[in-house]
Amino acid sequence: MDEREQEFTLEDIMREFSDAPDSKPVVQQLPPEKEKPQDLSDTIRMQTIKDASAQTVTSDTIRMDTLCTQKQEPKPLTDDTIRLEIPETETVTVDTVRLSTDKLPKGQYKGAAPLAEEPVAEQPKEDEAFTEKWEPEYEQPIGNYVPPQPIAFKPRSELREMKRKLVEGPEKQYYALEEKGLGKLQAAIFLSLLVVLISAGAMILYGFGMVQENRLRLMVFGQFFAMLVSALLVSFQMIDGVTDILNKRFHLNSLLVCTFAVCTVDAVICLAQVRVPCCAIFSLLATMSLWNTYCRRSAEMAQLDTMRKANHLGALHAVENYYEDNTGFVHAEGQVEDFTENYAVPSTPEKVMSVYALSALLVSAVIGVVGVLFHGFGAGVQIMAVSLLAAVPATAFITLSRPAAILQKRLHSLGTVLCGWKGIKKLSQKAVFPITHDDLFPSGTVRMNGVKFYGEQNPDEVISCCASVIMADEGGLAPLFTQLLDNSNGRRYEVEQLTCYEEGGLQAQVRGQTVLVGTISFMKHMGIALPEKLKLSNAVCAAIDGELCALFAVTYQAQKSVAAGLGTLCLYRKLSPIMLTENFTVTQMFLKRVFGVNARKVCIPNRDSCEQMKQQKAQEQESALLVTTSGLAPYAYGVTGARALRTASVIGVAIHITGGVLGLIMMAVLTGLGALQMLTPLNVLLYQLIWLIPGLLITEWTRSI
Repeated sequence: MDEREQEFTLEDIMREFSDAPDSKPVVQQLPPEKEKPQDLSDTIRMQTIKDASAQTVTSDTIRMDTLCTQKQEPKPLTDDTIRLEIPETETVTVDTVRLSTDKLPKGQYKGAAPLAEEPVAEQPKEDEAFTEKWEPEYEQPIGNYVPPQPIAFKPRSELREMKRKLVEGPEKQYYALEEKGLGKLQAAIFLSLLVVLISAGAMILYGFGMVQENRLRLMVFGQFFAMLVSALLVSFQMIDGVTDILNKRFHLNSLLVCTFAVCTVDAVICLAQVRVPCCAIFSLLATMSLWNTYCRRSAEMAQLDTMRKANHLGALHAVENYYEDNTGFVHAEGQVEDFTENYAVPSTPEKVMSVYALSALLVSAVIGVVGVLFHGFGAGVQIMAVSLLAAVPATAFITLSRPAAILQKRLHSLGTVLCGWKGIKKLSQKAVFPITHDDLFPSGTVRMNGVKFYGEQNPDEVISCCASVIMADEGGLAPLFTQLLDNSNGRRYEVEQLTCYEEGGLQAQVRGQTVLVGTISFMKHMGIALPEKLKLSNAVCAAIDGELCALFAVTYQAQKSVAAGLGTLCLYRKLSPIMLTENFTVTQMFLKRVFGVNARKVCIPNRDSCEQMKQQKAQEQESALLVTTSGLAPYAYGVTGARALRTASVIGVAIHITGGVLGLIMMAVLTGLGALQMLTPLNVLLYQLIWLIPGLLITEWTRSI
């Protein structure tokens, strides 16, 4: 048995077939009902039968049986049959030469016959093809490649979203206002002021008896014509007043429309009675209304122009109970919506002035009705016209808009905008303003000018010990001394028992030595002997084991904007700057010497309080102001400007309401007494000029920030 078993290759088999031309392959098929499918991918079957022979090729073995040439019945293969075995590890690939070219169904080969003694085992059922209803055993099939998701670059995407909002909001509104322009308003204000001067001059001449009787009617007609010219110049503002009335709102422009109607009726009566009307006072009110529109438009354009040019938005949020139960103004990221949703919302002083304007109209109407009842229709119309003109001082139109325009013109150069009256109220409360080391000294303003060594200590060791202590403190001087240590190729040592003193210094243990680092005053306080005639005011001193080792000459460059911002913060009574810097050299005397400000109000808390305040972040709330540039000045002037604007608005409204109430009281008294000879246009003009002085002065309040 073993002698007849030999190893053959596929080439040997093919060569043997080619040497036996008389042998013809006979294909034997089983009946259709007895055929069993065989997988062609796993099996190659070859059958060669000489004189009625049969063979079966399985998936593991290729068998070739050579029988005798004598005629006999077909015999099944037995163990004595010569077998050509292929090792189990050998697999048939797609490069294998197939001897049958017939295209058969999958799993069936033509001419395959199972052995009688060895029945062909059933092939395992194949898995169904993948379909939409196929459910994997696991949530994700093993081996599936999931490509990594791209990482979004958030700063750039946020900048793109911010720019989109700015283009759709502030920039679009800015170009709409720029198309209207300010030139036409300026020309209208100039012409209206010229009309006022001409009308007032003619009225003064009439008051001094310098107008002849035969020219009086011409003068009255001229006054009436001048009033019509003023009404034409202020027609857009009067249209806004009518629109407000139709929308159930009432403002000063609405009161101006009512005043024009009454003054027109009074002027017609004056033409018939040859009496001078009060047209010059109406022209003065019209001029102030135009000035109000100009101030509002210029302030709004400045705000929108600041916003549309922004590349980033910083903000101030009011955080309650920030330090000693006081509100703190904390830096945060700003949102465009904080400005667009609040800057045009009517303020509380505007609402108060609107209520007063409606009240003044009703009171004047009551006084006019009383005049009609007691003195006739013509006198009643005159009384009502004079009452309306005296009820509102002329500067009431600009008492809110002019301070805002003056302030915004200054804030525009700093890149700051206020988020409406809501933001102004937040910034006007009693609060503390935290200041960091980067706010005081931006990058490049602190430099090391040199080092002077004392004693017998190794200079490299002195630099290493001093720099290690300052770097362990992680204060504002840490970057400077880190660079010094790197330049000298020094080594950073381990620091133990680090202690910070409020006098302006540090103490620590380095390599078993006591190291002191601090200001000159701190060294004197610790009893370290210093050289006489020491002229360095901002030097950082280093002492090891009680002996002075080095003086580091540090130069602080004070920027003008930082000095101005710190100075304006120190001027306001309910606003206290608080230092969150961990630079031990920053004291009140240091701030006064470097920035030239009165730093008595500046609070310098201990290290623990500074750490607690730094951990407090702004809550999710609306911003009080937005800043498009960096530095201390934009934030500082924004806060102080908001406080000045609120003060000017409140005082201005109070002064003008007081003046209007006094005017109505006088009109009521004179009407009751029947002293109609006192209700002359010249007296009303003098009354307006008197209240013009405090009104203009209060609008200059915001220039003082």
